[in-house]
Amino acid sequence: MADIPTDPDVDLMLRVKCGDRSAFTELVQKWRHPVIGFVYRTLPDPDESEDLAQATFVQLWKTADRYQPNARFASFLFTIARNLCLNEIRRRSRHPASSLDETAPDDESQALRQIEDARQLPANTEIVREELFLKVEEALKDLPEKQRTALFLCREGELSYDEIAAVLGTSLQATKSLIHRAREVLKARLKPYLDSGEWN
Repeated sequence: MADIPTDPDVDLMLRVKCGDRSAFTELVQKWRHPVIGFVYRTLPDPDESEDLAQATFVQLWKTADRYQPNARFASFLFTIARNLCLNEIRRRSRHPASSLDETAPDDESQALRQIEDARQLPANTEIVREELFLKVEEALKDLPEKQRTALFLCREGELSYDEIAAVLGTSLQATKSLIHRAREVLKARLKPYLDSGEWN
């Protein structure tokens, strides 16, 4: 709790709570791309990522009057984004025909073929780096949702384990376990494409 006043986004959100639209605009500008990235990790659909990111900020505005500064602003924001993502996943499970994931197997096969071709090239070429990036994205996409979300919040959201646990609704120990398992899976899958096989 002692470090919360040092979070400038909490101050902005408290202004939003009082109806300050300029503070809201500032938060949107700062967090738009991180939220889009977060949504894309959960639902790898660029159009859906934009739509759900927008919905996240709409929900942020609507719930501003109930905001309490008992955690970093990022925890509050990513909790909203994750709930919207889970709602969309549930909707898609009820209406699978609306999902855009039907092309994934062909895309995956093509990516694997490209990676195999790239491995024949010198290790310092741009193509190899691009294909390694594709492999990382593919491995992340295959992680269970909670593992993928926990790892994203840890690495890119820069949230503490306690804050990630709050977003996921899990215990601190369970959160640490999720992140550990995610790293181990990625390390195993990416080892053939990295000299050291280490996931930093």
